[in-house]
Amino acid sequence: MSRARAIPSLKWFGSFMFACLVLPFSARAANLDVKIEPGFALELQAPQSRRFELGGAATIKGLVGDGGWINGTLGLTFLGLPGQEGFASNSLGTAWAPSLGLRVQLPRESEAMRLGKPHEHEDLYGAKPWIDGDMMYVRTGGLDRVGFAAAVGVSYPIGEARSYFIGPFVRYFQILQGGRAGYDTRDANTLVIGFGVETGTRVTREAEPVEEKKAPVAVAMVDPAPPPPRPDRDGDGVPDDIDACPDMPGPASNNGCPVYEKVIVKPDMLELKEKIQFAWNTPKIEPVSYPALDEVAKALQDNKGFKISIEGHASSEGADDHNQNLSNDRAEAVLEYIAHKGVARDRLVSEGFSSSRPIQSNDTESGREANRRVEFVVHFIIIKEGSAQ
Repeated sequence: MSRARAIPSLKWFGSFMFACLVLPFSARAANLDVKIEPGFALELQAPQSRRFELGGAATIKGLVGDGGWINGTLGLTFLGLPGQEGFASNSLGTAWAPSLGLRVQLPRESEAMRLGKPHEHEDLYGAKPWIDGDMMYVRTGGLDRVGFAAAVGVSYPIGEARSYFIGPFVRYFQILQGGRAGYDTRDANTLVIGFGVETGTRVTREAEPVEEKKAPVAVAMVDPAPPPPRPDRDGDGVPDDIDACPDMPGPASNNGCPVYEKVIVKPDMLELKEKIQFAWNTPKIEPVSYPALDEVAKALQDNKGFKISIEGHASSEGADDHNQNLSNDRAEAVLEYIAHKGVARDRLVSEGFSSSRPIQSNDTESGREANRRVEFVVHFIIIKEGSAQ
């Protein structure tokens, strides 16, 4: 190896970078990788082994392949060896060598594979062995010579993304000297041992889409199917889901319920058009209220899905215990009357509330009169066929 050394021109480095960027796009799809290989350099034979000590080397490579076994490589290698004591010069000996070659390796995953699936356990931590060979143009100052290099190594993926690979390598580097007056023309053999770092991606260039001419397709206009009819068991034109009396026909103006003279059927209660009259301070029903209660019984017989809670209420006059007992007894008396008209007792329940639920103020006579009342609260139940009404 000559002592005269010179840094290579920027033309070589620019050509290298341009090739790394342009070459992958010559194919439809390519793996584009960049690899840096720092290491220790050791001369293997005389006279270089006597003149140089252990030094260093570094290679940067661009690799292009289609994802298979073979990759083209374009690289630039620097070699630096310190001179040993006892020679005319002990300055650093350097060489620069652009290279072109091939690498054979286990196929790498594509970018889509790396990013699109988790990785299960892999033997040997996912190791990817490789071997490469390069033809080199070695520049050492006054001498520009041909050389070659061959290497073996293994790369290990880092992380799930497989974006980086690291691993050891061994490279044999030989400069072919050739005869030249005034120079030592024996070949220079160098061994480089190091640890490489590699990263890359998969570049895909989609083909230009070909627009196909298609014959016009006639589209037949089809009227949408009408919605299915809503159930209406009693056939009164009021659907069951909004019919307060789904088993008895009635006008929509009355929520689908029959129209009675003294009773208004509402979704949540039977409302009397007149008050139930009782004898003074007793639960005895006055005969004048029989027709209204008869219509309550008729409404329950017509609407078999009704169950009612008969609620007795009192004004605030008198003691609470007396009012409670009186409201209980009056509600029970109404229940007994309706049951005697043929309505099943399991559809009836009664309860007294004393004066706890006034609908008007107890400060006036008219308010107290209004608060003394019986109400029929409707609950919906399912009545089995053939059961009592």
